[in-house]
Amino acid sequence: MRHRRPGALGRFSGAASAFLLVIFVSFTAARGADPSTLWHIVHDRCVPEEEHSHDPAPCALVDLSAGEARGYVVLKDLVGATQFLVLPTARIGGIESPALLAADAPNYMQDAWAARSFVAARAPHPLSREDISLAINSVFGRSQNQLHIHVDCIDPKVRAALARHLDAIGDAWRPFPETLAGHAYIARRLLASDLAGVNPFLLLAEAAPDARAHMGAYTLFLAGASFAGKPGFILLADRADPLRGDFGSGESLQDHACALAAR
Repeated sequence: MRHRRPGALGRFSGAASAFLLVIFVSFTAARGADPSTLWHIVHDRCVPEEEHSHDPAPCALVDLSAGEARGYVVLKDLVGATQFLVLPTARIGGIESPALLAADAPNYMQDAWAARSFVAARAPHPLSREDISLAINSVFGRSQNQLHIHVDCIDPKVRAALARHLDAIGDAWRPFPETLAGHAYIARRLLASDLAGVNPFLLLAEAAPDARAHMGAYTLFLAGASFAGKPGFILLADRADPLRGDFGSGESLQDHACALAAR
């Protein structure tokens, strides 16, 4: 059966929402992960080490220039040679947090895009703008309850699909013409060299009438792009449908082996 696109799904009933929450809790428990592990690394190790000894370890970077309530860290993920995570130093559960939609919300996506330099530094060969991606999984596609943005190479097949349909991606959300990693996405473009002054979480909240109320069910993916020689981005989003095997994991569009760096 074809996976439904964000915005095409009906509103969750109270019973359906509760049932999907049970699925999420069971899925997390099955993975055997402490959902606060990343938070403890950030709050109990990286931030204190930076404050006391100016050493961000075990993080690669701790940025408290805007204060701890608005700061962020860059942490090397255990998976892959080039994958990094960007996490707030404030306690923010994930994509469902209302704090991400506030008018004065810190721009964690811009911080994550800037952190692509860490990915490039570990790649054996230079990476282009189109080779880098950011991903935030839905509540059903994650095991950690601290917002973390995956920064890594894009899957070559996904990169090729985006290139094939570049002209079909406009300034408003539209269904992407083909499935990606087996799931249907919606897509839109951003014409900008970086994400300063842009809040992709807010753009996602406006993608469908009920998206804001169910942000936790969505995954958000961003890929670097060029449009007629001008720098930009492609935003992709998918609403999880666990009953049909779609856990809303935009991370599946990344390649943690970074095959593009081996070209």
